[in-house]
Amino acid sequence: IGRLVIGQNGILSTPAVSCIIRKIKAAGGIILTASHSPGGPAGDFGVKFEVASGGPAPDIVSDKIYQISKTLEEYTICPDLRVDLSRLGRQEFDLENKFKPFRVEIVDSVDIYLNLLRSIFDFNAIRNLLTGPNQIKIRIDAMNGVMGPYVRRILCDELGAPANSAINCIPLEDFGGQPPDPNLTYATALLEAMRGGEYGFGAAFDADGDRYMILGQNGFFVNASDSLAIIAANLSCIPYFCQMGVRGFGRSMPTSTALDKVAKVMKIPVYETPTGWRYFSSLMDSGRCSLCGEESFGTGSDHLREKDGLWAVLVWLSILAARKQSVEEIVRDHWTKFGRHYYCRFDYEALEPRTAYFIMRDLEALITDKSFSHQQFAVGSNIYSVERTDSFEYIDPVDGTVTKRQGLRIIFSDASRLIFRMSASSHVRATLRIYAESYEKDPSQHNKEPQAVLSPLIAIALKISQIHERTGRKGPTVIT
Repeated sequence: IGRLVIGQNGILSTPAVSCIIRKIKAAGGIILTASHSPGGPAGDFGVKFEVASGGPAPDIVSDKIYQISKTLEEYTICPDLRVDLSRLGRQEFDLENKFKPFRVEIVDSVDIYLNLLRSIFDFNAIRNLLTGPNQIKIRIDAMNGVMGPYVRRILCDELGAPANSAINCIPLEDFGGQPPDPNLTYATALLEAMRGGEYGFGAAFDADGDRYMILGQNGFFVNASDSLAIIAANLSCIPYFCQMGVRGFGRSMPTSTALDKVAKVMKIPVYETPTGWRYFSSLMDSGRCSLCGEESFGTGSDHLREKDGLWAVLVWLSILAARKQSVEEIVRDHWTKFGRHYYCRFDYEALEPRTAYFIMRDLEALITDKSFSHQQFAVGSNIYSVERTDSFEYIDPVDGTVTKRQGLRIIFSDASRLIFRMSASSHVRATLRIYAESYEKDPSQHNKEPQAVLSPLIAIALKISQIHERTGRKGPTVIT
């Protein structure tokens, strides 16, 4: 490597890294990140490699890196090399290697990414929404991750939102002592501010800027699966899609099927993938997919090869500007047209790995047994009939690669779903996730609390998995 490009003060969001890789045609990129996990000396730390497309390394690359790592015999440190990360521009060093000189280039963390966003959105329409006669007040929480400079520069300086619209914008090594995870469990400061009714739109970002959460006035919560479906239904509000067209949609298997309803009306194909953005990157590289998302608050399009939190927020602001409705009105109109997908995820974190493994092993044996097919479960006045079950596997339409054992699915005759999955991104020990989904077409039934609607499904999940009995837990660690 003869040239390094680093964000000023060492800060770049993950979407910005993808953007810069593609812009300068770099060989790849290395991201040092805690993502949405706790940071600091006692927290999480990850090394993420991006390939030349700007997307996460596919399995074949990761496996190759691992194999090479086993053959390394030495590494060299240059203790006297000092790089001023605050000074923009090129710094050159003689390291007596084949690259002469070795070049380090410090770039504006926001600039290249901002220029890309200008080519995607109608910034004048968003600016008028935030500053015009019918302006909406917004509240944006950077959660003390890297997004502070982006929020201030783009939403405040460029688009006119008042400076006090942005909170927790100073990047901190430990993110202020809490997980920078944009959900109702951890983004409590934003939730409380939105509940006061002063703000019409709220958003939070995770530490590296690829995940987001949307709130409406009075704390109205938009779950990530609904957000993805609503964005898909309103792509005509975004100049980029009017120009480029829409070729396909993608969602991870645990994400609710709300996107599928929109795709059916729009006559757009949907790709159901394992969890992991690299699967979407492959689809986008091949021209099959224009918009994709995951239930863990990650959404993006083919403008990059990473999920992009700020892009998603600008999409929402564009929709608000075009439709001249509130967040809640847009969501409720969507439910009326397409039906509501009640959805919830329950996380059992920090499990002993062997215990989690055996729970999943025994559960797979149970639900894939022929005797489980067409079984009925009665919970109160509800009766659920099993229609099909499987251990999800994915055949990549690009290269035919088969990815197996990506989660256990139980699909009922009324289209309700239960999904069990081990998380590969937990920062401590093992995490077992349970996803529950129930579809309701009748608008008169759209005002219920998700957990109340889903409680019969959760009762079934707990009964067949015996997770409480086998872990000693009384409930999940996190509910989203």
